[in-house]
Amino acid sequence: MSRFRVERSVALPPAEVWRRLTDWPAHGAQVPFTRTTVLTAGPNAVGTRFTARTGVGRLAFDDPMEVVVLEPPAPGRTGVCRLVKRGRVVLGAASFEVSAETGAGASGGPSGSRVVWVEELRLRGVPAAFDPVLAFAGRVLFGRALDGLLHN
Repeated sequence: MSRFRVERSVALPPAEVWRRLTDWPAHGAQVPFTRTTVLTAGPNAVGTRFTARTGVGRLAFDDPMEVVVLEPPAPGRTGVCRLVKRGRVVLGAASFEVSAETGAGASGGPSGSRVVWVEELRLRGVPAAFDPVLAFAGRVLFGRALDGLLHN
Protein backbone atom coordinates (compact mmCIF):
# COMPACT_ATOMS: atom_id res chain seq x y z
CA MET A 1 0.00 0.00 0.00
CA SER A 2 1.31 3.43 -0.97
CA ARG A 3 1.21 6.10 1.73
CA PHE A 4 1.83 9.79 1.24
CA ARG A 5 1.30 13.03 3.10
CA VAL A 6 0.68 16.59 1.90
CA GLU A 7 0.81 19.61 4.23
CA ARG A 8 -0.20 23.19 3.58
CA SER A 9 -0.56 26.42 5.54
CA VAL A 10 -3.07 29.00 4.38
CA ALA A 11 -4.21 32.41 5.60
CA LEU A 12 -7.83 31.32 5.98
CA PRO A 13 -9.73 30.49 9.17
CA PRO A 14 -10.19 26.78 9.94
CA ALA A 15 -13.96 26.91 9.36
CA GLU A 16 -13.46 28.19 5.79
CA VAL A 17 -10.73 25.64 5.08
CA TRP A 18 -13.04 22.90 6.39
CA ARG A 19 -15.91 24.12 4.20
CA ARG A 20 -13.69 24.04 1.12
CA LEU A 21 -12.23 20.61 1.86
CA THR A 22 -15.63 19.02 2.50
CA ASP A 23 -17.11 20.42 -0.73
CA TRP A 24 -16.74 17.04 -2.48
CA PRO A 25 -17.75 18.17 -6.00
CA ALA A 26 -15.07 20.89 -5.82
CA HIS A 27 -12.41 18.17 -5.47
CA GLY A 28 -13.25 16.81 -8.91
CA ALA A 29 -12.85 20.26 -10.43
CA GLN A 30 -9.21 20.28 -9.26
CA VAL A 31 -8.20 17.00 -10.91
CA PRO A 32 -8.09 16.76 -14.71
CA PHE A 33 -10.72 14.49 -16.27
CA THR A 34 -12.44 13.99 -12.91
CA ARG A 35 -16.00 14.60 -11.79
CA THR A 36 -17.22 14.02 -8.24
CA THR A 37 -20.82 13.10 -7.54
CA VAL A 38 -22.31 13.03 -4.04
CA LEU A 39 -24.56 9.98 -3.66
CA THR A 40 -26.25 10.79 -0.35
CA ALA A 41 -28.63 13.63 0.46
CA GLY A 42 -28.31 16.24 3.14
CA PRO A 43 -25.39 17.88 4.84
CA ASN A 44 -22.04 16.12 5.19
CA ALA A 45 -22.07 13.53 7.95
CA VAL A 46 -20.62 10.17 8.82
CA GLY A 47 -22.03 7.90 6.12
CA THR A 48 -21.89 10.49 3.33
CA ARG A 49 -20.92 8.69 0.12
CA PHE A 50 -19.52 10.14 -3.08
CA THR A 51 -17.73 8.92 -6.18
CA ALA A 52 -14.88 10.51 -8.09
CA ARG A 53 -14.96 9.35 -11.72
CA THR A 54 -11.64 9.85 -13.48
CA GLY A 55 -10.83 9.30 -17.12
CA VAL A 56 -12.44 9.55 -20.53
CA GLY A 57 -14.94 7.14 -22.04
CA ARG A 58 -14.00 3.49 -21.60
CA LEU A 59 -10.72 4.50 -19.99
CA ALA A 60 -12.47 5.83 -16.88
CA PHE A 61 -12.77 4.36 -13.40
CA ASP A 62 -14.75 5.15 -10.26
CA ASP A 63 -13.29 5.90 -6.85
CA PRO A 64 -16.27 5.52 -4.46
CA MET A 65 -15.66 6.84 -0.94
CA GLU A 66 -17.52 7.00 2.34
CA VAL A 67 -17.01 9.43 5.21
CA VAL A 68 -16.32 7.45 8.39
CA VAL A 69 -15.16 10.30 10.68
CA LEU A 70 -16.30 13.91 10.41
CA GLU A 71 -15.35 16.22 13.28
CA PRO A 72 -15.20 19.88 12.19
CA PRO A 73 -12.58 22.16 13.75
CA ALA A 74 -13.60 24.26 16.73
CA PRO A 75 -11.69 26.67 18.96
CA GLY A 76 -8.91 24.65 20.53
CA ARG A 77 -9.77 21.50 18.54
CA THR A 78 -8.37 20.13 15.28
CA GLY A 79 -10.93 19.08 12.69
CA VAL A 80 -10.61 15.52 11.39
CA CYS A 81 -12.18 13.81 8.37
CA ARG A 82 -11.52 10.20 7.39
CA LEU A 83 -12.70 8.54 4.19
CA VAL A 84 -12.67 4.89 3.19
CA LYS A 85 -12.21 4.09 -0.49
CA ARG A 86 -14.62 1.32 -1.48
CA GLY A 87 -13.87 0.84 -5.16
CA ARG A 88 -12.85 -2.03 -7.38
CA VAL A 89 -9.79 -0.16 -8.67
CA VAL A 90 -8.78 2.26 -5.90
CA LEU A 91 -8.66 0.90 -2.34
CA GLY A 92 -7.47 2.39 0.91
CA ALA A 93 -8.25 5.44 2.99
CA ALA A 94 -7.74 9.17 3.12
CA SER A 95 -7.81 11.63 5.98
CA PHE A 96 -7.26 15.28 6.55
CA GLU A 97 -6.84 17.44 9.61
CA VAL A 98 -7.48 21.18 9.82
CA SER A 99 -6.02 23.17 12.70
CA ALA A 100 -5.56 26.83 13.55
CA GLU A 101 -2.06 28.20 13.20
CA THR A 102 -0.86 30.68 15.77
CA GLY A 103 0.69 33.87 14.44
CA ALA A 104 4.12 35.15 15.28
CA GLY A 105 2.79 38.65 15.92
CA ALA A 106 2.43 40.40 19.25
CA SER A 107 -1.06 39.05 19.90
CA GLY A 108 -0.11 35.43 19.21
CA GLY A 109 -3.65 34.84 17.92
CA PRO A 110 -4.70 32.66 15.02
CA SER A 111 -3.15 33.65 11.70
CA GLY A 112 -4.57 30.96 9.47
CA SER A 113 -4.86 27.22 9.18
CA ARG A 114 -2.71 24.16 8.74
CA VAL A 115 -3.91 21.22 6.66
CA VAL A 116 -2.41 17.74 6.79
CA TRP A 117 -3.74 15.31 4.15
CA VAL A 118 -2.73 11.63 4.30
CA GLU A 119 -3.60 8.98 1.71
CA GLU A 120 -3.09 5.24 1.86
CA LEU A 121 -3.76 3.84 -1.60
CA ARG A 122 -3.66 0.56 -3.37
CA LEU A 123 -4.49 0.22 -7.04
CA ARG A 124 -5.84 -3.21 -7.82
CA GLY A 125 -3.50 -5.02 -10.19
CA VAL A 126 -0.53 -2.73 -9.52
CA PRO A 127 2.35 -4.53 -7.77
CA ALA A 128 3.64 -3.14 -4.45
CA ALA A 129 6.99 -2.47 -6.16
CA PHE A 130 5.30 0.57 -7.73
CA ASP A 131 4.23 2.06 -4.36
CA PRO A 132 7.03 4.68 -4.36
CA VAL A 133 5.99 5.88 -7.83
CA LEU A 134 2.34 5.98 -6.78
CA ALA A 135 3.26 7.92 -3.62
CA PHE A 136 5.24 10.48 -5.63
CA ALA A 137 2.45 10.92 -8.17
CA GLY A 138 -0.09 11.16 -5.33
CA ARG A 139 1.87 13.89 -3.55
CA VAL A 140 2.04 15.91 -6.77
CA LEU A 141 -1.60 15.37 -7.78
CA PHE A 142 -3.12 15.84 -4.32
CA GLY A 143 -0.81 18.76 -3.59
CA ARG A 144 -2.07 20.58 -6.68
CA ALA A 145 -5.68 19.71 -5.87
CA LEU A 146 -5.25 20.93 -2.30
CA ASP A 147 -3.66 24.16 -3.53
CA GLY A 148 -6.59 24.69 -5.90
CA LEU A 149 -9.17 24.11 -3.15
CA LEU A 150 -7.42 26.42 -0.71
CA HIS A 151 -6.56 29.27 -3.06
CA ASN A 152 -9.64 29.56 -5.30
